[in-house]
Amino acid sequence: MTEGYLPPGLPIPAPEPNGLSRPYWDGLKAGRVNVQRCRACGTWQWGPEVICHRCHSFDLGWEEVAPRGRIYSWERVWHPVHPALKEAVPYLVILVELDEPSTVRLIGNLLGDPLEPVRIDEPVVGTFEHHPDSEPPYTLLQWRRP
Repeated sequence: MTEGYLPPGLPIPAPEPNGLSRPYWDGLKAGRVNVQRCRACGTWQWGPEVICHRCHSFDLGWEEVAPRGRIYSWERVWHPVHPALKEAVPYLVILVELDEPSTVRLIGNLLGDPLEPVRIDEPVVGTFEHHPDSEPPYTLLQWRRP
């Protein structure tokens, strides 16, 4: 568990008004990564949708996946995108291709020294950054080197 990586003052992430991504956010609070999967054809997909990208079925569910993968892409951020991040730069944002299912890519921050070199295909593991004192409480999925 990681606490306090991001500074206070950022907008709190939340599911859309229709609740489509609620299983993802609720899973993070419980220390799980849930990803959408079609019950008709078995296709995994991210981001959450109301219809399967492959077979167009509306029969979608959520399954837990291991928060392990490899860096697919990355960016070292020097210019804050929000005033609360003014003192947090530089930081690393990475796109992670999960080990299983390998068709899913998730984004997050790479924890540790933001000036350290980053390699494409470098292994990473997910860690949960809990914010229990926020209103409402939330959890982010961040990444670290094993």
